Amino acid sequence: MADEQALDEVVRFTSDLIRIDTTNRGGGDCQERPAAEYAAAALAGAGLEPVMLERAKGRTNVVARLEGTDPSADALLVHGHLDVVPAEAADWSVHPFSGEVRDGVVWGRGAVDMKNMDAMILAVVRSWARTGARPRRDLVIAFTADEEASAEDGSGFLADRHPELFEGCTEGVSESGAFTFHDGTGREIYPIAAGERGTAWMKLTARGRAGHGSKVNRENAVTRLAAAVARIGAHEWPLRLTPTVRAALTELAALYGVEPDLEDVDALLTKLGPAAKLVEATVRNSTNPTMLEAGYKVNVIPGDAVAHVDGRFLAGAEDEFRATMDELTGPGVDWEFFHREVALQAPVDSPTYARMRAAVEEFAPGGHVVPYCMSGGTDAKQFSRLGITGYGFAPLRLPEGLDYQALFHGVDERVPVEALHFGVRVLDRFLRTA
Repeated sequence: MADEQALDEVVRFTSDLIRIDTTNRGGGDCQERPAAEYAAAALAGAGLEPVMLERAKGRTNVVARLEGTDPSADALLVHGHLDVVPAEAADWSVHPFSGEVRDGVVWGRGAVDMKNMDAMILAVVRSWARTGARPRRDLVIAFTADEEASAEDGSGFLADRHPELFEGCTEGVSESGAFTFHDGTGREIYPIAAGERGTAWMKLTARGRAGHGSKVNRENAVTRLAAAVARIGAHEWPLRLTPTVRAALTELAALYGVEPDLEDVDALLTKLGPAAKLVEATVRNSTNPTMLEAGYKVNVIPGDAVAHVDGRFLAGAEDEFRATMDELTGPGVDWEFFHREVALQAPVDSPTYARMRAAVEEFAPGGHVVPYCMSGGTDAKQFSRLGITGYGFAPLRLPEGLDYQALFHGVDERVPVEALHFGVRVLDRFLRTA
């Protein structure tokens, strides 16, 4: 088991990493290097030999390999990203880059997404160096840049340009899984991610006839764009159940003692109460218009207008997604992906999933582990290019009333110290036996 020093270190590492401002606004100006140097020094202190790699100056990634006791076993990738989304200090109760520890809670941007997991990984590996513990299989540890944007400078760069560093890796674990979900009835549910919807960030361009704002114009680009955006925003996508979502619904139905009627999923979700939040966003594709750009003067009809849409598609549903977008955009409006990544599936009957479940249940004996599909995406998408099956497993035991999912990219992001301690213990147990 992880030693007491690991429990102290995970809090300090989380706080220290938060204080290193690695804000990623998506324009390429993020500088992950100081956080990468911090992580590399911590790994070197555990006797590892980390390498630092950059596609662009300051966009630094760290990779190290820890040998396991079974040389015949496939390697396991354990990864976390170093960048964070922006935070407006005026909106926060505590400065978002203070890393302050107050009343048993670590505050700051990255406390849950995902410098907490980065700190857990470092704390576990350093604990092993002190106690002589070793994992069963080789671990490849990666801390990446640019996950909060395109991942081109991070996991995409590593997968495309340095695949040799991940030789032998068949599975990986990272963020967004094994956290406590409280359903309001006293149950503690621990969802482990075994899938992700695909990413489809799109640019819509409407073209028309430029002219004076006082004249009749049946070829108004703004009108065409607005109609397309309205259709996309109002579209009701049909139900499409992936194997992971089917498994999630089946296990949740069993937990609540209701019939797992997958022919009437909307009714089933109603019967699941608050726990429906774990699956309701992943039973369909989705499209949400997010940005509009058009014109430069109120009395001038522009010749073109642009919108951006955040789309997500389920595994096996991309062809349907594309065809539907062709229909919804309509005449005079073109669309294209400006960032697209695959949807993922991971088996929930694998030995690795069973070991993740066992690790959580050892330290949360009253908890109920269920699989789920992430509505968004992670670096697991890029690493899947190397044939690596990804799971979301960043364990945290959270108190009732702390809305974990709302803290992602939210104001007053924070993580309890006890949750970090739980995470270290569970991660240590899983990684030693995986």
